[in-house]
Amino acid sequence: MPDPLYLSLWFPSFEAEDMLPRGLTVMQQFPFSALRPGITYLALHPVSWEEPTILERRFRPGLAPEEAVTIAFDLLHEDFAYLFETFWDLWILAEDGKQWALQPVQAKFLVHGLEFDEGMHHEAGHIQVDFGLDTPFLHEGVALTADAETKVRANVQKLVEFTTQVEKNSGASTRLLWSESEENFAQKLIARLQRVQ
Repeated sequence: MPDPLYLSLWFPSFEAEDMLPRGLTVMQQFPFSALRPGITYLALHPVSWEEPTILERRFRPGLAPEEAVTIAFDLLHEDFAYLFETFWDLWILAEDGKQWALQPVQAKFLVHGLEFDEGMHHEAGHIQVDFGLDTPFLHEGVALTADAETKVRANVQKLVEFTTQVEKNSGASTRLLWSESEENFAQKLIARLQRVQ
């Protein structure tokens, strides 16, 4: 069963002036899509997710993360959340189950101010990366032939490299790769790759 996959990051300090520079550093580690590069959408949410956005912008072509952060900087508040959407290229199996192709898959960066949504950063992280469903990293409904295993491993390698770069370069004190189900993603991944036919 596909499950949403996230990376949550916590930092030693995350005052208003730290929020977007730290968000930028995390985004700079990301392997942006060659097919749909850059930040494609920016939204600013005041106070909580229930409140209407005060800024929404779509970018086609996508902006460099530095440019998107500069736009957001004009409205910097500790009770805001900043949403940056982008894409990365992952191996996806066509609906016919025969052809693999590198396709842009959406990822979202959420920067949570300390006072946003009653301090949701305690659980979700100061910065949360939403990778969408874990399907590209598990392909649970697909028989793991040698070719399929190569594609799945390439996707997993991209995920591991990104999280490693974030750990090295972002200044985060804690990171957690997690999914919404009770299952441990790393254990699911290991179990899946051990079933190669």
